[in-house]
Amino acid sequence: MKKLGKVGILVTSTALSFGVLSSVANAQTPIENQPERVAIEVASTETTISKNTLIKKLKELFPKQFDFLSSNDFYMSNGHYYPDDERIRYDLSFHKTVKGKDLYGSIVFVGDDLELETFHFEPLNTADALFPAKVSKEEAEKIAVSFLNKMAKGKEFEIDKDTIDYSYYSNQLITEPVRYEFRFVQKKNNVPLADQQIQLTILGNGEVVSFYRYAEDAKDATFDKIEEIKSENELLQKIKDNLDVSLRYQVITDYRTGDESIALIYSPNVKYGVNAISGDWQTANDFTKEVPKEAKIEKLAAKPLPARQANMTVEQAKKAAEQLLKIDSDKVKLTISSVEEVNYGNEDLLSVQYSYDWAYGGMGSSIEFNKATGEIVSYHDMKRDILIESGESAGNKGKLTEQQALAKALDYLKEWVPSYLNNYAKPIDEPSFFESQGTYYFTFPRVVNGILVEGHQINVGVGTNGSVNSLYINHRDNVDWPSPEEVVSKEDAKNKLTDALSLKLQYIKQGNDPKDHDYKLVYTPIYNGEAYSYLDANTGEWSNLFRKNDTPVLTHPTAEAELNYLLQNRMLEIKDAASFNADSSMTNGEALKLLVKSLSYFYEFDTRAAEENANQTYANIGPDHPYYSIVERAVRIGIINADETFKADAKLTREQLAVWYIRALGLETAAKKHDIYKLSFADSSKIQNEYRGYVALADALELVSAQKNQFNPKGEVTYADVAVSIFSLAQAIHETGIPFNQY
Repeated sequence: MKKLGKVGILVTSTALSFGVLSSVANAQTPIENQPERVAIEVASTETTISKNTLIKKLKELFPKQFDFLSSNDFYMSNGHYYPDDERIRYDLSFHKTVKGKDLYGSIVFVGDDLELETFHFEPLNTADALFPAKVSKEEAEKIAVSFLNKMAKGKEFEIDKDTIDYSYYSNQLITEPVRYEFRFVQKKNNVPLADQQIQLTILGNGEVVSFYRYAEDAKDATFDKIEEIKSENELLQKIKDNLDVSLRYQVITDYRTGDESIALIYSPNVKYGVNAISGDWQTANDFTKEVPKEAKIEKLAAKPLPARQANMTVEQAKKAAEQLLKIDSDKVKLTISSVEEVNYGNEDLLSVQYSYDWAYGGMGSSIEFNKATGEIVSYHDMKRDILIESGESAGNKGKLTEQQALAKALDYLKEWVPSYLNNYAKPIDEPSFFESQGTYYFTFPRVVNGILVEGHQINVGVGTNGSVNSLYINHRDNVDWPSPEEVVSKEDAKNKLTDALSLKLQYIKQGNDPKDHDYKLVYTPIYNGEAYSYLDANTGEWSNLFRKNDTPVLTHPTAEAELNYLLQNRMLEIKDAASFNADSSMTNGEALKLLVKSLSYFYEFDTRAAEENANQTYANIGPDHPYYSIVERAVRIGIINADETFKADAKLTREQLAVWYIRALGLETAAKKHDIYKLSFADSSKIQNEYRGYVALADALELVSAQKNQFNPKGEVTYADVAVSIFSLAQAIHETGIPFNQY
C-alpha cells in the first residue's frame, strides 16, 4: 500500500526537470511511480577495474578513515549500466564485525574517472554525534563544502537553501546521531544547473556518512550562451503583463498523519518560465510563443456512470489482475500470491499481491481495486522491465502520437474507472513524454464546484504501443471544500501575485529524453520569494506547500537548548509559545508522549492503521482518546505495563519518571528486586516499596537525581526537568549498546 496517498506529490523528478518551481500546481503535476531503471550487468571479462582500484579510490576520498579495513572486508559486484546512461557503474561494499558490532558501508563509482556517485556509511562510535552534538550546523556545512570541493574538479556549486524536508517520520530520535542534510546545485557560468545536484549528510560528530549525486554530468552537454540572454527586467515585465489568476482547490497532505486539508487558492497562469534568450514561454516539454492561458474545463462524463463491478469479490479481483498482468513470455511465470482486504482513507480495497519469476530472479508488487466499485486504484505495469531483466526483448515501442495516446487513455478510464469520470476533467496541461520508456503520462484533474483540484487526480501512463502502463487515482470523499463565495477579489489576488513575482535564472534540460543534454537558459518565476508558495484565496495571505510550520524559540535559564531541540524536531508540542511555561508541571500523558516520540519512530498514520483493530490495554484509554496511540506504543516498547492503570491527566511524579526511564533502559528485571537496594535519602520512607529499585538505579545513573539528600518521590516534574533528563537517558541507552525497540 505504499503507493497510495502519495499520488500527485512525487515532487523530486519534476523539480529536477524544471528547477525551482514557482507554484504548487507544478508540484502537483508529476510523474507518479516511475518504473525503476533496469540495470544491465557487465561481464567481469569486459572490465579492467579491480577491487583494489576501487578501494584505493575510496581511501583517497576518505584519508585514514577506512585504514582499519583490509581488502578481504570489501566486496565488489560486476559493473552495470543503464539503457539511458551507458557509463559503467561499479559497486563496492564492506562488512566487518568490530567488538561484536556489525559495520557496513556501500559505495558506487561511475564512469572512466570513477567519480563517486553514492556513498553510505554508519560509524560504530557516534556518542559525540548525539545531542548536544560536537559539531554545529554551521560547522557541518563547512565540512560538507570542503568535502565537495575535493571532488569538484573545477566545477562550481552552491548550497540549495530551498531544500524540501522529505522526512518520512514525524520525529527525530534522541538516541540517534544528529544529522545535517545539505543539498548543492552545480553551476555553469555562475548559473545553477537545475538537474545537477548533490546531497550530503554530515553527522553531529563531523563525519561524512552519506553522499548522493543526482543525474549524470554528461560530457557532450551543450549550454546556451550566457551573453545572449535578455535582461531580467524585460522578461519580468513580460510575465507581469501577461499574468492572470484563477481559483484552484489545493490539497494539503500531512504525511505524519495521512490527513488532508483543502485550501482555496489563486493559481497563476504562468507556472513554468520563459526562455532567457528567445523570450518564448516554457511548457512541460518545450517552448512556445503562445501566452499560457487557463484551459477550458471539459469533464470526462456529464453524469455519473455505473461502477465497473459493484461489490467486487476476491475471485473477481484475482481475475481482473490476471487480465492486466498477463505477460507474453514462456520464460516468465506470473503468480498471484494473495488477495487481501485493506482499508485506506475510509475505503475498502482489495490488494492483489503478485510476482513474476524466471530462472535467475523475480520481481513483485501489488494492484489495488476499490472493493465497492471493482475499479483500479493503483496499478503499474512492470512487464517491459521484467522482459528486459529476464533477457528477452521488450518488444516494439510503437508510434502512437500524443493525441492517439490520449484517446487510448480515455478508453482505459472508461473501462477501468467509469464511476469516477463525472468528477474529473480532460488534461489541462500537456503530458510528460519519456522517450526511453516510450510512455506518455497524462494527468486528469478533479473538478469540484467548477474549480480544478490540485492534488486529487487520475494519473495514466500510456505506451506508444497503446498499452496502459500505469493508472493511479487520488480521490477522497467527505471533504470540506472551502466556499468560493468568500474570497478576495481576482483583481486583488492578481496584484498580490504581480507584486510578489521575481525571477531565477537557471540552466534547464527541457523534456525527458535522457540522451538529450542541451541546456537552455530559463527565467523561472518565483512567487513570494520561495518555491511552492501559494496565495490563499479566502484569507489573501501567502503560505507554502512544503514549509514546516515555523517553530518558536523558547528561552529558559537551564534547559533552553534542550527544549528548543525537542520542539524543532517534533518531539515536544506546545499550543502557544507566548504562554508556555517550561517550569510548569507535566501530566502523565504529556510526558509519556514526549518520551515515546523521543525514543521511537512515531508516524501517526501508520500507528493508527496498525492499532485500529488492536486490543485496548486500558479501559479508560480507548481509540477515541487523544493519547491512545501513544499509550499503546508505550505498552509495546515496555515503558508502561498492561497490568497497571494509566491516568493521563494526573501530574507526573519524580518516582514515576524514574520507573519509566529504567524500563526504557531495559533494567526492569534488576529494578524489581527492590529488597536488595538500600536507599540513604532522608525521605526514602516516602518511596513506594515496589519502586525502590527503580529510584535507586535512576539516581545512581544520574537520570533522576536526589537533591540535598532528598529524592522527593511525589514531587511534580516540569517540562524543563524532563527536557534535560531525557538526554541523559539517551546517552545511557546509547552506552549500553542494547538495541532499543524503536517501533
